[in-house]
Amino acid sequence: MAALLGADAEGGYRPDYPPKTPPPPKRPVEPPRPEGNTAVSAVAVRPRLAARIANRRAANWTLENAPWTPRKTARHVVGKLAEWGYRLETGKEAGITEVTVLLARAALTDGGRRISLHLADQDHQALILLLSHQSGRAPEDEDLLREVTGRGVVSCGTDTDQEDGGRRRWALIDLGG
Repeated sequence: MAALLGADAEGGYRPDYPPKTPPPPKRPVEPPRPEGNTAVSAVAVRPRLAARIANRRAANWTLENAPWTPRKTARHVVGKLAEWGYRLETGKEAGITEVTVLLARAALTDGGRRISLHLADQDHQALILLLSHQSGRAPEDEDLLREVTGRGVVSCGTDTDQEDGGRRRWALIDLGG
């Protein structure tokens, strides 16, 4: 009976077939890639500085590309500043409205389907930032910056963001003490 069950001479049991081996991997392991040209890799690449609003009150809106959008952006900004407790003189409110409308019109000319409006405040100053979300080369904004600067802003600027696609236009406005 032991012979029928596969017993060997010592009384132990042996397998009737060899143990199953695992199948080979379907895709061979990729060897490490070469480092490349050392002259190119020796160049230090500075990481791109991202626009970041942190540790302060902030609000943002996404708006469509439409003829009424520039005025709507200005209403959002003035309304939110009033909600935050800023009592703006008529001249200051008109200046903020003009700056916001100029930045929004410039963002809309990039041709995207939407723009984003971001607003933040700190130390009685307001940051108005508009993103166009349109990739590709944007037109130069020197005339825009001259016009915005003429409206009494503390600082303003533009830059193109290759990663997120689009152009940022911003202005920093003093709200008074």
